[in-house]
Amino acid sequence: MRFFLAAGLTTSVWVLVYALSANIPQEGSVTRVTGETATAAVAVGEETSAAPSLPIDTRERIKHVALPSPLKAIYMTSCVVGTKDFRADVVSVIDDTEVNALVIDIKDFSGTLSFNPGTDSFWYPAWENARCGARDMKEFIAQLHAKGVFVIGRITVFQDPFYAAAHPEDAVKRADKVTTWKDSKGLAFVDVGAKRYWDHIIDLSVTAYNLGFDELNFDYVRYPSDGNMSDISHPQAEATQYGTSQEENLEAFFKYLSTALRDESRYAAAIHEGERQVPVITADLFGMTTTAQDGMNIGQVLERALPYFDAIAPMVYPSHYPKNFIGIPNPNTQPYAIVHHAMSEGMKRAVATTTSINAFTHERIGTSTPAIYAKQSYPPAVLRTWIQDFNYGGTYGPKEIRAQFQASYDAGVQDWMIWSPSNRYTRGALLPNVVTQGLGE
Repeated sequence: MRFFLAAGLTTSVWVLVYALSANIPQEGSVTRVTGETATAAVAVGEETSAAPSLPIDTRERIKHVALPSPLKAIYMTSCVVGTKDFRADVVSVIDDTEVNALVIDIKDFSGTLSFNPGTDSFWYPAWENARCGARDMKEFIAQLHAKGVFVIGRITVFQDPFYAAAHPEDAVKRADKVTTWKDSKGLAFVDVGAKRYWDHIIDLSVTAYNLGFDELNFDYVRYPSDGNMSDISHPQAEATQYGTSQEENLEAFFKYLSTALRDESRYAAAIHEGERQVPVITADLFGMTTTAQDGMNIGQVLERALPYFDAIAPMVYPSHYPKNFIGIPNPNTQPYAIVHHAMSEGMKRAVATTTSINAFTHERIGTSTPAIYAKQSYPPAVLRTWIQDFNYGGTYGPKEIRAQFQASYDAGVQDWMIWSPSNRYTRGALLPNVVTQGLGE
């Protein structure tokens, strides 16, 4: 930058001009004026009125932790995060073992929130009526960040009985298209085609990132199941250009969500310090999406989700596979075989450059039948493995959990997240934290 001394300027004014010029922010940057600089400006202002004023950026600074590689996470419910002694026990698992990330419920199956989004937020009633939650969520996240822990906020999307009760017009309906449909547990869902609900989910996501969450993990991104499926309708989804195509309606949501959450301007209420200016975004899919070619009556297709998220996490819990899956009478007894097959198939599909599955981002190759489409090839880090650490039809201890880890690694997937609804984790399955053990830095 060049500077010219204008005729008539005193030496003191020239010093100020040079000093201020050296601190002029570049395009797109913001410079905070220190008290010392401001005092100097006032002092010179007594001699001349030509001194420029610089904007003071008063936005809050939010520090984020970089996405670890490999990522190793455990899960915490909204009730545990609001119970300080219990959550301290969960955090001690991170302190003592190889775990480096924590998944915390932001909005769970009830549709209520685990933190206060602000009284002016659309979501405030979901906090007022919360079944559980933490009033000190922001401070807790800061504590985790101080330990270097990557913090993931989990948001259940279309399973939301709280929103459905308040806005029945957006709920999934029974066949009469009037009465709200509920699953076998009595829980209502939001219609996948309810676009104003999409915007509310985006607003909640922005609030969460500005609070300090590093990643937003979206669960229940699907059509409902586990109820009377002969007495169900989706009026809003069926009124879209995609009609009764569950797969296309769901991909339309993925695209809309991803586009919105990758817009840096949405988070401008705070200054985000870290490698990224937008959150990491991920989605949980049914485990069988890695092996099924269709939407399984819930709309989830792996290739239709991959383009829109930083990672996809299939829930490949062995206990959730049907009898005789890949020839195994009871899949729950062979966790390595199930997880390895599931994640290997998912990896093949992720890295492939062609597919028989149509999607918005795919381009048909030639006119052959059946059709073949060109697709983007994704790196291995686009997949994460959800690990089972709970007893369901069998007992899961260190051996069974380690078998799932190894199966994931052998399939080429290094990242995992452990699901334990009780929030009690099998420490014997986890390697020690080398820092706490004094074995390294």
